[in-house]
Amino acid sequence: MSSQFPEARPRRLRRSPELRGLFQETEFTLNDLVLPIFVEEDIDDFVPITSMPGVQRIPESKLAGEIERYARAGIKSVMTFGVSHHLDASGSDTWQERGLVSRMSSIIKGAVPEMIVMSDTCFCEYTDHGHCGVMHGAEVDNDRTLVNLGKQAVAAARAGADVIAPSAAMDGQVQAIRRALDEAGFSHIPIMAYSTKFASALYGPFREAGGSALKGDRKSYQMNPMNRREAVRESLLDEQEGADALMVKPAGAYLDIIRDIREASRLPVAAYQVSGEYAMIKFGAQAGAIDEARVVRETLGSIKRAGADLIFTYFAMDLALAGI
Repeated sequence: MSSQFPEARPRRLRRSPELRGLFQETEFTLNDLVLPIFVEEDIDDFVPITSMPGVQRIPESKLAGEIERYARAGIKSVMTFGVSHHLDASGSDTWQERGLVSRMSSIIKGAVPEMIVMSDTCFCEYTDHGHCGVMHGAEVDNDRTLVNLGKQAVAAARAGADVIAPSAAMDGQVQAIRRALDEAGFSHIPIMAYSTKFASALYGPFREAGGSALKGDRKSYQMNPMNRREAVRESLLDEQEGADALMVKPAGAYLDIIRDIREASRLPVAAYQVSGEYAMIKFGAQAGAIDEARVVRETLGSIKRAGADLIFTYFAMDLALAGI
């Protein structure tokens, strides 16, 4: 062969769909996906979230039926977010035996016992100020919040939650929750730590979805999006405190962080494709600018390729119904 022609020809493995599929390096299935859901108490019907087309707040009275529908479609796991009508300064409804956090887990496990329930453990949807813990002046009181996080985690576990997922971004929260769970007899319950959570502009639609009362921001306790070394440190601290799995949130703009943490830890790594990422794809598709189905698969595939074992995504049900 003349030297002017290439000997290495990667295109040989791309000639047909069958060849491309055979040599595809990264895949994801429904087993890799967790569906975040919003459950609102004291309402009678579904409430569409205008900034997240296709996503709705689920009335608590219809939660069991929705979970059964998800299970029939093949969804294996959900992350619960409550929209509470019982707000106070500390979010005390979250640790009540019959509070919304407990009721969500109990209803889901009663409807579909095999559904994995991950209970988001935070206070932003349950406080009248919208912050993720107890306020002391203009700041969140880290250590008083830790005590309450432990109480909420125990309440959720007692109601049937399979996984506790603390998202409050308090220093020491994994250690505090692990101690509380162990002392209450729940040493078998794992902690999915929101271990690297950035103060991102991509959470915007979530505020509508969760009915947040927040004024201001959470920059004093969520991470600076420009910090890479600190991102790894945050996750490794949670690992040292006893986390069973780690998470990067958001996902798409932080693929480098997912890869960094994947290389630094042997724990399972999750990534959360957040509300703003979902909305950009949905509105882009509505405008005719992109092919939604292809972009969803490409973005989720890139998150998996970066090193995530699990992906939290609002597209999980769409993919389930499409047969992924």
